[in-house]
Amino acid sequence: MSAAYQAAVLDFRQRKDAHFAAGRGPVQAEGFTGLSYYPPDQAWAFQVLLHAAPDATVPFTLDTNTGEPRTMSAYGTVTLPLPGGEHTLTVFAPLGEETPQRVFLPFRDATSGSETYGAGRYLDAPLTALDSEVMVDVDFNMAYHPYCAYGDGWTCPLPPTGNRLTDAVRAGERLPVVASP
Repeated sequence: MSAAYQAAVLDFRQRKDAHFAAGRGPVQAEGFTGLSYYPPDQAWAFQVLLHAAPDATVPFTLDTNTGEPRTMSAYGTVTLPLPGGEHTLTVFAPLGEETPQRVFLPFRDATSGSETYGAGRYLDAPLTALDSEVMVDVDFNMAYHPYCAYGDGWTCPLPPTGNRLTDAVRAGERLPVVASP
């Protein structure tokens, strides 16, 4: 792993923790010492081709933790070379956004419920133009828990069935590690 990559991931995490510590997030700022993360691992960062949906304006309804549906656009799919084999995931964009700068990727994996939030985690994956193709930067080191992982009162989209991975993605945000007595 390059030192520059590791420094960028650690800087992102430090800025997120500082944002939450200042009371600008879903956690109580008092006593907050930072979120828990897996160590950065560049093997979980991919730049993959976006397979755009034929009609990205068609609404797609995601279930949520509160039962209130969240409607987005199924913008396309990405195929990731994961340790257990290739897996294709759907990426989403806000309705009406024809050329988003990033896509939303909700997912669950083999760590969900034991090492990470049970309902899944999220990625905001930047889009990059490369020649005539559109690439998606899927970096699981930037995976985060939805706000509903921290308390009631938040409505969070749940990953669709096709975005459930059998692999354990040990990258990004994780549940706090509790020391044994």
